[in-house]
Amino acid sequence: MGKVLVIGAGGVSSVTIHKMAQLKDQFKEIILASRTIQNCKKIKNKIKSKFNIDIKIEELDADNVSETSNIISKYNPELVINLALPYQDLNIMEACLNKNVHYLDTANYEPRDEAKFEYKWQWDLREKFVEKGLMALLGSGFDPGVTNVYTSYINKHYFDEINYLDILDCNGGEHGQHFATNFNPEINIREITQESKFFENGKWINGIPLSEKKEFDFPEIGKKNMYLMYHEELESLVKNFKTIKKARFWMTFGDSYLNHLNVLQNIGLTSIKPIKFKNTEIIPLEFLKEVLPDPSSLGKNTKGKTCIGTIVTGLKDNKTKTIYCYNVCDHKKCFEEVESQAVSYTTGVPAMIGSLLMLKKIWFKPGVWNLEQFDPDPFIKYLNLYGLPNKIIELDEPLDF
Repeated sequence: MGKVLVIGAGGVSSVTIHKMAQLKDQFKEIILASRTIQNCKKIKNKIKSKFNIDIKIEELDADNVSETSNIISKYNPELVINLALPYQDLNIMEACLNKNVHYLDTANYEPRDEAKFEYKWQWDLREKFVEKGLMALLGSGFDPGVTNVYTSYINKHYFDEINYLDILDCNGGEHGQHFATNFNPEINIREITQESKFFENGKWINGIPLSEKKEFDFPEIGKKNMYLMYHEELESLVKNFKTIKKARFWMTFGDSYLNHLNVLQNIGLTSIKPIKFKNTEIIPLEFLKEVLPDPSSLGKNTKGKTCIGTIVTGLKDNKTKTIYCYNVCDHKKCFEEVESQAVSYTTGVPAMIGSLLMLKKIWFKPGVWNLEQFDPDPFIKYLNLYGLPNKIIELDEPLDF
């Protein structure tokens, strides 16, 4: 019991494994596998130095179902935790089905050749997981993940019916770089350059990327410009909470970041269409990723805070009210604890918590599930215990935008 295989060795993985090592009675054996074995060695050495725990490491191409299946067979884990690239979700899920092991990830599947975020491909595997008595938990990060749990928790404890949902993601940190992304540059840039999309009255409404801007006064950070985007948790939340009339996702960006991004777009470096370079086919965005700072290197110099939460308006006893549930996370404190900045921390901790709930069978049901489909109370309890305490306030009025 308590044996897990973690796939992926980036910043989120490092945080997740640090938090697991703090709970060594629950996570009794950790195997880390990645295409980049050097990153595995770095994490292994940190865990040995801090906790005197030996984790096993393996080199793995997670695009290869057979290779992944072989690693699962070698170690026979109870749970596979997918912290690799979203392109690899379906292959890793297939390997889990092959070898009868439970599955968890932090981001939904997307094809390599199209920036399209959709749960359909993973939801379509539900019956196969049910038939084998296996559970797959999708999106156990912060957004998606904690934002889903916040919505569920607010719905359970504060409302008879929820109608309007806004998810607000603010990174008020400064890392000292001219241009850098706070998680995998390839995934980050694909995400923010796709069309905006929000849900209203049963329909999805598309728009120009980052074209709608609003100012919001974030707790412990202050006023920041945030931009309307599409984010995957909206898809599952409006599906699972039928009374939602409108749902939107907002993320903050500084002017310098957007100016750099516009230049990179204009010269074609954010494209995912292959081009020929010296008789070799390359994808410009993959090249850009290689020349940008590694997000895992930003933690030491990053200062400031993140604030991520949900604002929900609905009915309680036939009266309209608005509840804001959020977390504020300090970059410097995260680095002091796990040598990582807050963006990786806020994803890595929920990945550990989702895994813990599955291992303890507190959350367990065969099939493919999103977090809001389970009782939110245990997850909220663990968030407060393990580094991401939430605050809940009632706003005087609904958002006016």
